[in-house]
Amino acid sequence: MAVLETRMEGHTFVMTLNRPESMNAFSSELIAAVGEAWKQVRDDGDIRSVVITGAGDRAFSAGADLKEMAQRNAAAGGAPQRNTFWDQPEPQLYRGLELWKPIIAAVNGFALGGGCETAMACDIRVASETASFGLPEVARGIIPGAGGTQRIGRLVPFGIALELLMTGRRIPADEAYRIGLVNHVVPPDQLMDKALEIAAEIGANAPLAVMAAKEAAYRGLNTTLAEGLRIENFESQAIRYTDDAKEGPRAFAEKREANYQGR
Repeated sequence: MAVLETRMEGHTFVMTLNRPESMNAFSSELIAAVGEAWKQVRDDGDIRSVVITGAGDRAFSAGADLKEMAQRNAAAGGAPQRNTFWDQPEPQLYRGLELWKPIIAAVNGFALGGGCETAMACDIRVASETASFGLPEVARGIIPGAGGTQRIGRLVPFGIALELLMTGRRIPADEAYRIGLVNHVVPPDQLMDKALEIAAEIGANAPLAVMAAKEAAYRGLNTTLAEGLRIENFESQAIRYTDDAKEGPRAFAEKREANYQGR
């Protein structure tokens, strides 16, 4: 059984973490498979958006596979390994990979540790009513290692971010929505439908424009407004000369749906 299942839904690439017996925990095998999938997303022009979810209804992902981690440490005489699960040689979504296609997390059940960090590395988060989120690493003597300490404070008010980081508390979906960690909360049986609906809504737009808008927004996060406006102007000028930028106004004038080709 593959630890990662993938399929296409139109122009949307659906990734399913497939270790339900381990609450979709990230083993080294799963991390490697996910890394290869992100490279496919980056390089395949037919893929315009991504939905990532977990198999079963118990967990999106419970984070790193602690059993495998303990076995690796034991094999090294009890000493922690320098290369943790998150220190991968290949770029991953949470570190080192610039991926401007829109990514939606469909969170079913637990999103803890690396599972929460994976969801936070996505652009949009849809949660089922039974989902819960947490960064419990401090309770295990470690800290988040896949971007958790950096992304949580960019998504929710900083004081709340610090509380979640330092207590390791798990919060339910409705609280995650209230603090802005997730975009939508839906009944469990509507989770994938909602995620795919958002992906289809994005996919109806010009793909190069969508990617440029995402890139400009992210690059502007850690700059001054003036620098951010320069980034926006650069992206806007580049997009203006694409075929899709000509197709959009033409379709509007002709009162028809635009046929965007991503070029």
